[in-house]
Amino acid sequence: MVKDFIQFRGTSDYITSPALEDAVNVSLALERPLLLKGEPGTGKTLLATSVAEALGMPLIRWHVKSTTSAADGLYIYDTVQRLHDSRFGDSDVQDIRSYIRLGPLGRAFASGEQVVLLIDEVDKADIEFPNDLLNELDNMSFTIMELDEEVTARHRPFVVITSNNEKELPQAFLRRCVFHYIDFPDRELMKKIVGVHHPDIENKLLARCLDVFYHLRRTPGLRKLPSTSELIDWIAALQRSGVSIKKLKGEIPFLGTLIKGEQDLDLLAGGIR
Repeated sequence: MVKDFIQFRGTSDYITSPALEDAVNVSLALERPLLLKGEPGTGKTLLATSVAEALGMPLIRWHVKSTTSAADGLYIYDTVQRLHDSRFGDSDVQDIRSYIRLGPLGRAFASGEQVVLLIDEVDKADIEFPNDLLNELDNMSFTIMELDEEVTARHRPFVVITSNNEKELPQAFLRRCVFHYIDFPDRELMKKIVGVHHPDIENKLLARCLDVFYHLRRTPGLRKLPSTSELIDWIAALQRSGVSIKKLKGEIPFLGTLIKGEQDLDLLAGGIR
């Protein structure tokens, strides 16, 4: 008998593609982590928020750094605070439990309900981190050594993992994930995305803004392409300042909202036709 599961279809403020919806739903059905790659600004991180909202689950965020280890995600024994308390007598240092801090993965396991766990920018950490992480997810339990106490997950979290392609991920890690690459939105999808954030925008203004935006993204030599979030911010700046469509045909007002580097600004100093 096929197990029923909730179908993800996006939310009112997160526009998805059929391929992305399929990837989420396959990951839910297989109970596998969903690994997302794509250009910055394509909504990788926001997807976890959208899934949590759509499925009515709490969201736990884990922002990975270069020094992050899988063990950090389980728990931390705060020896520094315990030493401080032992010196100054602020609390009962014999109660070790009060110095145990569950990490994002530990909180996901200990939760009384299923959660969405976002592991953001997994490729920032050491090369061993992804495999160590999946070992913990496979076991769905861990031991707090200082308490000799095992924490076992009652509900498998739905795990969303994002990567910015900063380094190659291990093959063993890739085999155990459902993978999806989020393509940059085409013009029609971008219209829908902008419409969510600026529902009252005039059609002519939107068309001209998209002309400028996609022209910039096609400009040879541009080091950082403007992203969706920057387009949304730029349109907000245009609307609040009352810039006319005519002015947009001769220059790019508030160019620093779209372009974030001196070399790129110099490249575009001549304006846009």
